[in-house]
Amino acid sequence: MSSGKLNIKLFDKQILKQASIDSFKKLNPLYLLKNPVIFMVGIGAALTSVIFISDIFSSRYSSFNLQISLWLWFTVLFANFAEAIAEGRGKAQSENLRKSRTNTLARKISGSKETKVSALDLRVNDKVVCEAGEIIPADGEIVEGIASVDESAITGESAPVIRESGGDRSAVTGGTKVLSDRIVIKVTSNPGETYIDKMIALVENAKRKKTPNEIALSILLSGMSIIFLVVVVTLKFFLNYYQTTLGQDISVVSVPVLVSLLVCLIPTTIGGLLSAIGISGMDRLLQHNVIAMSGRAVEAAGDIDVLLLDKTGTITLGNRMATEFIPSPGVTEEYLADAAQLASLADETPEGRSIVILAKEKFKIRERNISELNAHFIPFSAQTQMSGVNLLSTDGTPERSIRKGSLDSIKRLFAQEIFTGIDSQTDYFFTQMIGVDIALAGGTPLIVVENKKILGVIQLKDIVKGGISERFAQLRRMGIKTVMITGDNKLTATAIAAEAGVDDFISEAKPEDKLKRIRDEQSSGKMIGMIGDGTNDAPALAQADVGIAMNSGTQAAREAGNMIDLDSNPTKLIEVVEIGKQLLMTRGALTTFSIANDVSKYFAIIPAITLSLFATNSINGPLSILNVMNLTTPQSAILSAVIFNALIIVFLIPLALKGVKYRPESAAKILKRNIILYGVGGLLIPFIGIKIIDIILTVLKLV
Repeated sequence: MSSGKLNIKLFDKQILKQASIDSFKKLNPLYLLKNPVIFMVGIGAALTSVIFISDIFSSRYSSFNLQISLWLWFTVLFANFAEAIAEGRGKAQSENLRKSRTNTLARKISGSKETKVSALDLRVNDKVVCEAGEIIPADGEIVEGIASVDESAITGESAPVIRESGGDRSAVTGGTKVLSDRIVIKVTSNPGETYIDKMIALVENAKRKKTPNEIALSILLSGMSIIFLVVVVTLKFFLNYYQTTLGQDISVVSVPVLVSLLVCLIPTTIGGLLSAIGISGMDRLLQHNVIAMSGRAVEAAGDIDVLLLDKTGTITLGNRMATEFIPSPGVTEEYLADAAQLASLADETPEGRSIVILAKEKFKIRERNISELNAHFIPFSAQTQMSGVNLLSTDGTPERSIRKGSLDSIKRLFAQEIFTGIDSQTDYFFTQMIGVDIALAGGTPLIVVENKKILGVIQLKDIVKGGISERFAQLRRMGIKTVMITGDNKLTATAIAAEAGVDDFISEAKPEDKLKRIRDEQSSGKMIGMIGDGTNDAPALAQADVGIAMNSGTQAAREAGNMIDLDSNPTKLIEVVEIGKQLLMTRGALTTFSIANDVSKYFAIIPAITLSLFATNSINGPLSILNVMNLTTPQSAILSAVIFNALIIVFLIPLALKGVKYRPESAAKILKRNIILYGVGGLLIPFIGIKIIDIILTVLKLV
C-alpha cells in the first residue's frame, strides 16, 4: 500500500456541508427516478404535503399529518445524503489526482525541429522531449532513452522509479517529473482523455454506471415495492367494506397513514443506501491506490474463483540472489568464488551483482583493477544466458577463459572449439546432480567453467515473501484457488509452489499459456483474476474477469486491464479481491437487515391501523394482540415507525461507507453470520428503536 494514501475522516466537515447541499439538489424528480424505491417515498412525501396544505386552507390543521409529511421528506433527504457523502469522499480522493494534471509547456519534436507548445495542444502520436527537472506533459510511452522519474504526484511514493524505452517499464504519466537524464516520449492520449482525466471522472461518479448486480437488486426492490403498493391500495377498499357493511370504525386510516404504511413496508433502508455502497467500494479501492474502470470490475473481484499470479515480484521478492558457492571435487570454494566474481563483472543483472557481493562478503575479494587484468569481458545477454571473461596472456591468447551461465548455456558452450571436451565427466555429473538438488530446493543453479574444467555451481535463490503462504491460506478458506505462473523449470517451480502454498502452478509459461489457462477455467464457469504489466500480458488481462494492470506497465497492458494499480505493486490483487468481497458482503448484510427490520415495522403499523376492527366498548379488536410493543396510541405507533424508518438510514451510513468487517471465510459461514447478526439484529433493533421513539413522542405530547 502506498504511503501516500489519502486518508479522509469518515465525516469530514467540508464533505458533510457539501453533502447537505447536494441532498436538496438531488430532490429533482428526474434524479430520484433513478432510484425507484426512494422515488416512491418522494411521491408519498409530496402527496402528504399536498394533503396537509389542503387541510390548512380547509381549517383542518393536523400536526400528525405535518409530522408524517416532514419525516417522509427527511427519509428522502437522508437517502440522498448517504449517496452525497459517498460521492463527496470520492471527490476528496480525486483531489490528489486533480493536482497532478498539468498545463505545462511541452518541447514538441517535429522532424529535426523542437518547438514549445502548451500540453493542451498535444495530440496522439506527437513526440516530446523531457530532461531532468521537467514535468512530463502528457501520458505516453518512452521511445528513446532512460530516466529516473518522480511519480509521487500519482502514487504518493517518494522513491523515484526507472522508466526506459523498449520494455515493460516504458509508460509514463502526465504530471510526473523527470529527475535525471533525457527521454523522448510518444504521446498516447489527447487532452481530456488521459488516465488522470478518466480516473477523476470515475472517482467523482460522473460516468459511474450501475453494475449488473445493482441493477438486478434494484429491479427486485422495485418489484417488492410495487407489490406492497397494490397491497396498500387494496387494503383501503377492504377497510371501506368493513366500515360500510359492519359499521367498523376506520377513522384512523387516512391517506397519510396509508402512505406511511407503504413507506414502512417497502425496503427503503437498502434502497437509500444501495448507491452509497457501490460508490464507497470504488472509493476503498482508490484508498489503496487502485483505480477501477467500472463498478462491475469491483464486484467481479468479489466473485473470483481462481487467481493467476506471476511468481516474480508477487510471490517472491523478485530478484534472485546468490546464496552459496558449491565447488567441484578438487576445487576450493574461494577459487570458485574468485572465478565467479571475475565472470560476473560484466553482468549488470541483479543476479550478477549479487555474485560479486557474495564473493566480497565471504572471502574479502575486492574489486579488481580491470586495466591490470588484461581482460576481455563477455557481457551477459538474454540470448546467450551467460557472461564471462578472457584473461589474456602477453601474446594476446586467452590464458584463462571463464564462463558463468545456466546448465543449458554451458552445454552449448562445450560445443565451441575453445571448450571442446571436458576434463572430467565426474565433474559434469556432479554439476548436474547439484543443479537438480538446487532446483528441488526452489533455487536456480549457475555453472562456472574455466577452460575445460567445471569449477562448481552458484546457487541463486528467489526469496518467497514473508506471510504470503498465510494470505494464500486465507484465500483457500474463501474457496479461491491460487495458480502461480513462472518461467522457471518444473523442478524450481514445484519447490517455490510448495513453499508459497499455492494450489497449482504453470512452469516455463509463455503468454499463450496464460491465455489458455484463463479460457479453460472460464469454460468451466470460473471467475478469473490476474495481474500484469507487459505487452505480452495484455491478451490475458483482457480475457480475465478482473485484470489489474500496473501503472508502470505498457500502454497495451493498461488498456487491456479493467483496473490500474498506481503503486505497481503485484501483491495488490489479493487486496482487491478482499475489497470486492467486502462490497458484496456489505450489500448482502444491509439487504438482510433492511428486509428484517421491515418485518418488525409491521408490528407497529398493522396493529395501529386495525386496532378498532371488531372492537367492543371495553376491549380493543382481536388484531390488537399484534401490538407486542404496547405502543401508546395508533398515531404514536405510526409516527414512531416512520421516524425510525428515516433515522435508521442515517445510522447505517457509516457501515455502508466503511463496509462490514472482512473475514476470509467460506460463503456458507458468511451467510450464517449475516443471518444471525443482520437478520436477527434487523428484527430486534426496530422493536427497541420504535418503542423508545414512542415514549419520547408521548412524553413530549407530539401526538
